[in-house]
Amino acid sequence: MESSDPASIYEEWMKEYGVAFEVPAALGQKTIMLFDPRALQHYYKRETWTYIPLPSERIVLQRSTGKSIVWSIGEDHRRQRKSLAPAFSRAAIQKLTPIFYDCAYKTKAAWEAIIDASNGDSAIIDVQNWMNHITLDTIGLAGFSHDFGSLEGKIFSVSRALDTSVSSPGRNVLNAGWLVLLQVLTPLVYYPTKRNVLMQEVLQELSKISKELLSRSRKEKEGWHCGWKNGQIIKAEDADRYLHLSPEEVVGQLRVLLLAGYEVMSIVLSWALLELARHPAIQMTLREELLTVAGEPTFDQLTNSLPYLDAVVHETLRVHSPVTEQIRVATEDDIILLSEPVRTRSGDLVDNIFIAKGTRIGISISCMNCSTLIWGPDAKEFRPERWLEKDGLPKKAQEIYGYRHLLTFSDGPRACLGTGFVLAELKAVLSVLVKAFVFEMRDGPKTEVELGWGLLRRPKVSGESVGSSPMLLSKVAVLFRLV
Repeated sequence: MESSDPASIYEEWMKEYGVAFEVPAALGQKTIMLFDPRALQHYYKRETWTYIPLPSERIVLQRSTGKSIVWSIGEDHRRQRKSLAPAFSRAAIQKLTPIFYDCAYKTKAAWEAIIDASNGDSAIIDVQNWMNHITLDTIGLAGFSHDFGSLEGKIFSVSRALDTSVSSPGRNVLNAGWLVLLQVLTPLVYYPTKRNVLMQEVLQELSKISKELLSRSRKEKEGWHCGWKNGQIIKAEDADRYLHLSPEEVVGQLRVLLLAGYEVMSIVLSWALLELARHPAIQMTLREELLTVAGEPTFDQLTNSLPYLDAVVHETLRVHSPVTEQIRVATEDDIILLSEPVRTRSGDLVDNIFIAKGTRIGISISCMNCSTLIWGPDAKEFRPERWLEKDGLPKKAQEIYGYRHLLTFSDGPRACLGTGFVLAELKAVLSVLVKAFVFEMRDGPKTEVELGWGLLRRPKVSGESVGSSPMLLSKVAVLFRLV
């Protein structure tokens, strides 16, 4: 991480001020940042009730996803989450695994054709661009029963708009400066800027597809016959009175599914392949493990029998969380207990913090995932072995209550419902591509990788546009013949 990265700055402040401190925010506001495991456990248990998204953020979320699960709070959120949960069960995700493999094999075939056409044994391929195609087609088939055909070169308005939002500097829909400005000038979200016009194009296409699927499902009394085998998202409209989702809410969930499935998955897959290209020994170890499995791993093997693949995936999620920070506002007074005292402005040591209604609370996910104070001196290194070693995770890291001691998927009542989906797709796609190709950085393993804004923060190879990661790919079989 660069020193200018907010996570690194927070870590320096942690060393100076302790596990909780106040930082300035937009227009004279202040935010209390929490880095204490005990405080975070308290906070996450009360998220969606005591701690909710900022009003400006909820306006943006409603405009982009409607009255969806990411917009809702309190009882509405609990009802929507309970209604959607069956669609993300282990059994439901297991049925989706063939879709993950199909998209991975299409990519494999396309890359082999590019290499064959290059009149050599290797070719330069923009891997991140292809990850966009994989994730768009996967979420379309798995969640919508809709084939965008992105991997075959088809261009839909939604795919064009999503790709543009990733790669066009200055037009990024949700960049940091824009969100800060919206906290004060919320009506800007309705002003027809290039950014808003771009987002509106995406949303119109999402709404069109979502409404078509909803209409079709109503006609199919036997259930929604689609890639999402049990049709749980659509069926939520017909759930019992308590769990019932309105048509508007169902359309909102489908919008969330596409936006999250495209952006989050593409970012994590891109980072995984970038890290493997920058660490050839790690890539080789992973390939050797994958080659012990004849054919494609089953869902159970992906889940339980490939420890190094599991370690690579979780190390990627640790070092490169797609969402890096979270800001909430308190809806009522609260007291947060700390596991270690902090010093106030007056010099007193306190082991609790009074949170007044209206106070902003901040969580730096990237800092909690990568702080040397929590994860040890090698915290910022990409080292999958830490997940396999007996004492690989320091005691301080084990105090974090998130999934596998990470905050990447958040925690508590607003924890990511799609964790299992993300893990299964990551593992399936990597298992196919790493077995078939050797990934190298085009300009060598020391190539600098920077961060840029798409819908979220994305990797970019130095000198390239946001969302571009050109790599040198070689067929594994060719390399084996040369050994």
